[in-house]
Amino acid sequence: MAFDIDMIKEVYARMAERVDTARDLVGRPLTLSEKILYSHLWEGKPTKAFTRGKNYVDFAPDRIACQDATAQMALLQFMQAGKDKVAVPTTVHCDHLIQAKEGAATDLKHANDVSSEVFNFLESVSNKYGIGFWKPGAGIIHQVVLENYAFPGGMMIGTDSHTVNAGGLGMIAIGVGGADAVDVMAGMAWELKFPKLIGVKLTGKLSGWTAPKDVILKVAEILTVKGGTGAVVEYFGPGATAMSCTGKGTICNMGAEIGATTSTFGYDESMERYLKATERADVAEAANQVKEHLTADPEVYANPEQYFDQVIEINLSELGPLLNGPFTPDLSTSVGPEMTEKATANEWPLQVEWGLIGSCTNSSYEDLSRASSIAQQALDKGLKMKAELGINPGSEQVRYTAERDGILEVFENLDARIFTNACGPCIGQWARYNDPKNAPKNSIVHSFNRNFAKRADGNPNTHAFVASPELTAAIAIAGRLDFNPLTDSLINEEGQEVMFDEPTGWELPPKGFDVKDNGYLAPEEDGSKINVVVNETSERLQLLTPFVPLGDTITGAKLLIKAFGKCTTDHISMAGPWLRFRGHLDNIANNTLIGAVNAYNKKTNFVKNQLTDEYGGVPDTQRAYKAAGIKTVVVGDHNYGEGSSREHAAMQPRHLGVAAVIVKSFARIHETNLKKQGMLGLTFANEADYDLIQEDDTFNFVDLHEFAPEKQLTIEVVHADGSADTIKVNHTYNQSQIDWYNEGSALNLIKKENAA
Repeated sequence: MAFDIDMIKEVYARMAERVDTARDLVGRPLTLSEKILYSHLWEGKPTKAFTRGKNYVDFAPDRIACQDATAQMALLQFMQAGKDKVAVPTTVHCDHLIQAKEGAATDLKHANDVSSEVFNFLESVSNKYGIGFWKPGAGIIHQVVLENYAFPGGMMIGTDSHTVNAGGLGMIAIGVGGADAVDVMAGMAWELKFPKLIGVKLTGKLSGWTAPKDVILKVAEILTVKGGTGAVVEYFGPGATAMSCTGKGTICNMGAEIGATTSTFGYDESMERYLKATERADVAEAANQVKEHLTADPEVYANPEQYFDQVIEINLSELGPLLNGPFTPDLSTSVGPEMTEKATANEWPLQVEWGLIGSCTNSSYEDLSRASSIAQQALDKGLKMKAELGINPGSEQVRYTAERDGILEVFENLDARIFTNACGPCIGQWARYNDPKNAPKNSIVHSFNRNFAKRADGNPNTHAFVASPELTAAIAIAGRLDFNPLTDSLINEEGQEVMFDEPTGWELPPKGFDVKDNGYLAPEEDGSKINVVVNETSERLQLLTPFVPLGDTITGAKLLIKAFGKCTTDHISMAGPWLRFRGHLDNIANNTLIGAVNAYNKKTNFVKNQLTDEYGGVPDTQRAYKAAGIKTVVVGDHNYGEGSSREHAAMQPRHLGVAAVIVKSFARIHETNLKKQGMLGLTFANEADYDLIQEDDTFNFVDLHEFAPEKQLTIEVVHADGSADTIKVNHTYNQSQIDWYNEGSALNLIKKENAA
């Protein structure tokens, strides 16, 4: 039986009335996305139609999921909210703090040794506040959610940007910062700007070497890393219904890389099969009773241009295998001659050193089975691995079943390394080098979702390319980036030319899933007697102190850094070795913006201190300003804060004394995180004003005392020579968000309201 089946049945029981009411209010047929959104309004039954991309709306998500790196800060915040128990079903998953190095058993033991303080804290808090806890090694959060908690037509939020993976089971699942999750845990509404809608019509059918991963790699090429910002991407068409549920999950998962709010598919037979295979026939039965509400109205998919803000059509029968990268997930290249030409022109290393299969994006049973079919061919045809190969199963259930069915043995016979059921290299938890900063130029291929510089191994010279699991396996065996398995042959140990046959696999395990210990710990029914202890001298955990409001008068603020080009959350708050400080705000603040490129000298972590005229690291410089009681401003380019949902990228600058971030445009989650922490997230009204900002500038906020929705703010930018420019900046704060700012943070306001 499914977790929370009663809650799921309640969602379905009210869905018909709410969808019918919304359809009448909107005055037209509804997309699936609209049906789910309108049936999850905080107010209950809809009373008005909302304007996409404009109206802020309060929602009531059904559940929350947190991974261990972000859960620390989320739960530290929840502990301040004054609540005895979470208001909606919530889970914590320990998957980020496990470094890949030797192999599963050794790596998991090491993680439990070095991070036991954090794991014990998370388990204790979960037990106290009614939160389900998934132990280290239980699996990657999004695969575990798909197997246990996701359900068609539901709404969930998660403290990880790839929460969107649950769209593979027909959910609206959205990645948020921990402060957003705390709102919902505390029984409050969750706010989101009503999203725009992008429809992707899939015709034809996947076959041969083309996989679901290639669909999202193609969509990323079309929309780029910011083309989905503020929108839900809804997939439909015969190509969509013919695809497996976990394949749909892969597509939705990597939708985070186009900036989309989330992605989803309508309920179909593949989802029903997956629910039944994962022992949730009761969910499938309940979904079948309301299935007309779990997909769009027929008129929508028949005439999508009338109902979506943008429509893309992809013929899967014409789609070939792709490699996206390096350094950005939207640079798409076809295997074969196009890759050879592009790699040669750009001096990308053609020799591939590693292939990596897994992550939350591609670690299902189907993914492993298709990749293993290529590995088995290598064994049968007498081929040796030319690159190293690493495997991260998505969950203990997937791992146990794959081991039972001989899939993992195939990889092991090729000397592949089976890592823990955890994120591992995908999030920088990979002990590949002793000195990654000075490591050599090289290429790797993986089935992950992100490939920013230094993302996997900390080496800025690693060229990472994203591909399907089966293509990753083939390229790892060949050891060449320009290898095309559709046309190219390899020389085996007998000196013979051999070619790969097309990959094969199983949508679901023929003998069914099995597992001995899935790693789940249910919380105590009454956690009131559980005492959560945080050692004051801990380097890993630190209780939070409420932020002091920045006020309505900010003058004399200094420029901390003007970031040049791409500035993701990895640049603002790196992962990798810094993950160990995710529960200690002051310690992790020492990595603040150390990856951002200074626009004035094109160096990282080297900015001018206007108090001394000397150059130093960003955190050290900022701490000097804070000690002097001086607020600061960060300036950035387009899509600032792209990438992970980590709220540390907002909390750290706030903790150190940054008052405002002024950019050309924001990534959605990061902009919200800044608001939640009581900061000013602003955009240039005239993007060219970015060029006016000089290294020694001082900022005076002229009319901050008039801060109001839809009202521009005016800033006087004073230069070192005494001259000044007056610029206008825009913002998207509504009155509730301005209240967060005035109170110092959203959490301060929650605590105040709970105490009333």
